[in-house]
Amino acid sequence: MKLNKSYFYTLRENVKDEDSISGNLLVRSGMIKKSSSGVYMYLPLGYKVLKKIENIVREEMNAAGAQEVLMPSLIPEEVYIASGRREGFGSSMFSLKDRFNKPFVLGPTHEELFAAAAAMHIRSYKDMPINLYQFQTKFRDEPRPRFGLIRVREFIMKDAYSFDTDVEGLNLSYQRMFDAYKNSFDRMKIDYKIVTADTGVMGGMLSEEFQAVTDIGEDILVLCDACGYASNLEVAACVSKDPMSNTSLETKELVFTPKAKTIEEVSGFFGLPVTQFVKTLIYLIDDIPVAVMVRGDHEVNETKVRKLLGGSSIELAPAAIVEDVTNAAVGFAGPIGLSIQIVADNEVVKLRNFIVGANQTDHHYKNVNLSDFNIKVIGDVRQIMEGDRCPNCTGHVHFKHGIEIGNTFKLGDKYSKAMNLEYLDSGNQLHPVVMGSYGIGPGRCLAALAEQNHDEFGIRWPMAVAPFEVAIVIINLKVEKQVDIGNLLYNRFIEAGIDTVLDDRDQRAGVKFNDMDLLGIPLRITVGKTVDQDLVELKVRGQNESKLISISEALEQVKSLMKEQLSK
Repeated sequence: MKLNKSYFYTLRENVKDEDSISGNLLVRSGMIKKSSSGVYMYLPLGYKVLKKIENIVREEMNAAGAQEVLMPSLIPEEVYIASGRREGFGSSMFSLKDRFNKPFVLGPTHEELFAAAAAMHIRSYKDMPINLYQFQTKFRDEPRPRFGLIRVREFIMKDAYSFDTDVEGLNLSYQRMFDAYKNSFDRMKIDYKIVTADTGVMGGMLSEEFQAVTDIGEDILVLCDACGYASNLEVAACVSKDPMSNTSLETKELVFTPKAKTIEEVSGFFGLPVTQFVKTLIYLIDDIPVAVMVRGDHEVNETKVRKLLGGSSIELAPAAIVEDVTNAAVGFAGPIGLSIQIVADNEVVKLRNFIVGANQTDHHYKNVNLSDFNIKVIGDVRQIMEGDRCPNCTGHVHFKHGIEIGNTFKLGDKYSKAMNLEYLDSGNQLHPVVMGSYGIGPGRCLAALAEQNHDEFGIRWPMAVAPFEVAIVIINLKVEKQVDIGNLLYNRFIEAGIDTVLDDRDQRAGVKFNDMDLLGIPLRITVGKTVDQDLVELKVRGQNESKLISISEALEQVKSLMKEQLSK
């Protein structure tokens, strides 16, 4: 590509409405442009990076035996009603009606259609295993789009689905996809962690996430360096480290605690540590009030509570319901006398003589024990804390932020049963097909790479995904020899299969250098005054020093550096 005759622009100043480094740099470098909240256009160079990411994934998927298809984005709403997921997606699903008043949606995901496609092929156990995948646009009406390409309303996803006769077959298919994902992200040079995650709206038997490590990531990763444990915060197990209290049991006592609602206020009133208090929070689990108890220094993990009780939805109860359930103002809820189900965290049952809300405004009970109320369910329902003991070893966990760039699910037979996807076994008996689901967000990969690889001058793309591998910059277009050598090297590199851009614009050298740094091109060759000595300047992006090389050796020098960077 020669810039002088191409669509190309950059911005000198930071972009005001971009709230992430990657979003700012991608817009400034002319790679993407916001068209509306959470919706972006990919401009030529950004689209080029995106396609390189897609091609890496495509190569790994094909090598793993998957076959590429393309599903529609416009889908009859009844498809999601049949699978039971329409209500789950709710207002996040874009919906519309055609001229015949038939309801359609813009596909947020495609499990149902892949199941329908598989049904055209699968009749017996002999027709499996198979794996189908696509690159297709998804639509989700995010309530708060942000961070550039990381949280958007329209995005491309690579989604794949495996079909097997049983769980053993699923495990093999899952491992092939898992390895293909690792290979893909390794080739892109993304710094990532693989964590166990909640299956969420997808459901199924297992979910694992590939998380790009970056400070702006919305997910919190729970990691242990001692054993390699990695989990998403929402499902990280808590290991009890405190022994059961052996303190003598006291008799509960009602105490007037005016203006003491929060744990800090109550702790100050009694002059006791927060570990001696138990918080009681009222939740709605599938619209049914439930009381959840955790120690004063802990927080409730809503995902754990929902899964423990087998619910499909969970939210904090509004004030009106809390007051109706407790007969008190918000801030004084406690377990004693409650008529609703009570769930207690494992740490709570170890306590003795603790303090709780009294279900009376401005009152608390002290010296409360388990015999004073009726617990229905006990389990791990608290949020793990940084520094807690690792669930897998004697080490301690620490937190990092991550961007989810890929996920893998063992779906089991959830969707095949909903879509009547069955096969005949060797005994001519019908069984539901066992499915797996696997997703990668190429746009998120692009953004994550920009987040992880940048400096004060711009992006520093890894060689495998850079918009160009080499930039050739002609310093003075009025000097015929510089123009000739620049074009000579450009043609030589193109013939050798090296993705090269020639900056032949009539601009100052500083402008050209700044633009090439902003674009993040890994290698730059400068064609200037040294051509009179048959020399050009070679510089690696991110390194301060450059070196002079002979024109005749430029191709081999570039090939060597490319090989070195790709192999790191």
